[in-house]
Amino acid sequence: MTKKRVLITGGAGFLGSHLCDRFIKEGYHVIAMDNLITGNLENIEHLFKLKDFEFYHHDVSKFVHVPGKLDYILHFASPASPIDYLKIPIQTLKVGSLGTHNLLGLAKAKGARMLIASTSEVYGDPLVHPQNEDYWGNVNPVGPRGCYDEAKRFQEAMTMAYHMHHGLETRIVRIFNTYGPRMRLDDGRVLPAFLSQALRGEPLSIFGNGSQTRSFCYVDDLVEGIYRLLLSDYALPVNVGNPSEITIKEFAEEICNLTGVELKVEYQPLPQDDPQKRQPDITRAKEILGWEPKVDRAEGLRKTLEYFKDKIQVPAETA
Repeated sequence: MTKKRVLITGGAGFLGSHLCDRFIKEGYHVIAMDNLITGNLENIEHLFKLKDFEFYHHDVSKFVHVPGKLDYILHFASPASPIDYLKIPIQTLKVGSLGTHNLLGLAKAKGARMLIASTSEVYGDPLVHPQNEDYWGNVNPVGPRGCYDEAKRFQEAMTMAYHMHHGLETRIVRIFNTYGPRMRLDDGRVLPAFLSQALRGEPLSIFGNGSQTRSFCYVDDLVEGIYRLLLSDYALPVNVGNPSEITIKEFAEEICNLTGVELKVEYQPLPQDDPQKRQPDITRAKEILGWEPKVDRAEGLRKTLEYFKDKIQVPAETA
């Protein structure tokens, strides 16, 4: 039997590269596609020597062609941190709209099942806590974050339209805060920012008063949830994340304890529309996928710290 073939867009990014690893491990032929605006070939260079791995340098907001059969498409191409999508808002909107349309068309032509990477950001600054999949969200479509939030909401709507109108097999994962090796040090999200600052001996930047909450899921757990969802029979959105909620101030303390540095904080103004609460209700993932996170935050942070130590020039101790 010929191997199943999977296309992973955003394949050189943080999540996409881990998905490439997982599908190679499961015996698939993997085609990674990335325009490298935020992705990095270092994340997948260990795969280039494999006969079951291909890389296409391409922007999915332009016409997408992949020769041969495709069994699955995982659409993970998109800037995913505020520092990126605030810098390139139009490209962010295009990859969520035109890119999703192009890939749905490709899936339809190939008879492939398509999974899209949506986000907890579709809930905006939520008025319901924790957030379940039936909550419609509280999003400002014309605010600075709207380019990302609305791109993902449109992506979900387009995907469901293809599912309902064309009978295309589709899956939607709503991803909550995820961390682990291969995160970009400068991507502006709280975990790489805190780890980088702690390792350099700098004050940790806290926006607002630090009372806002996040829920962090280790990347291996997330990939397992995505893999199970792809192979499930469920077409409606599913939250995948870790419901262990923590305030940003408490998280700063955890990072300092982990790195062995004294807690020094620099408070900065809270960005517009920054969510005050973020915690997934994963009842649906438990019931439908038999999934819940296994890696606790202390273990995941230790693994992530080792990666960051290799990437950061830590200042030498003064005599």
